[in-house]
Amino acid sequence: MRRAVPADAEALSRIGRRTFADTFGHLYPAEDLEAFLDDSHAPQAYARYLADDAYALWLLEDGDDAVGYALAGPCGLPLADVSPQDGELKRLYVLPGMQNSGWGGRLFQAAMDWLERNGPRTLWISVWSENVGAQRFYARHGFEKAGEYEFPVGRVRDREFILRRGADR
Repeated sequence: MRRAVPADAEALSRIGRRTFADTFGHLYPAEDLEAFLDDSHAPQAYARYLADDAYALWLLEDGDDAVGYALAGPCGLPLADVSPQDGELKRLYVLPGMQNSGWGGRLFQAAMDWLERNGPRTLWISVWSENVGAQRFYARHGFEKAGEYEFPVGRVRDREFILRRGADR
């Protein structure tokens, strides 16, 4: 596991596309999924994150293969009580073969440490309403449901839970 650099944009794109499609692809029409992946998981999207000091990414590799990553930055979730100084774990993706190995927890902790590098602050996470395993994981780390919203992937709107962990935890 290491901090991602601009040269990693292609690898981040590959792992982002693969993990999203493997996990959620069955929920969407093929053309909606492909358009979403082309937009949200394009190398250029990762290059923008990597070029912006407000964001940080960590890449998990197994040999030369990218097998997971975490993305953290300012909170952009649609909830009234989000403030500009709040942080968000935007993505935490690990390929199935690397799940339950502790690496997801390490990626998560790296992102949390970075988000709180200047001291405690309110942190947010969005998670699919039916991803019970992720919800349990985040609950163990002090996150509680604070709201819901619809996450658009083409014509489909997923029910997402917004989780919050206060600075005073």
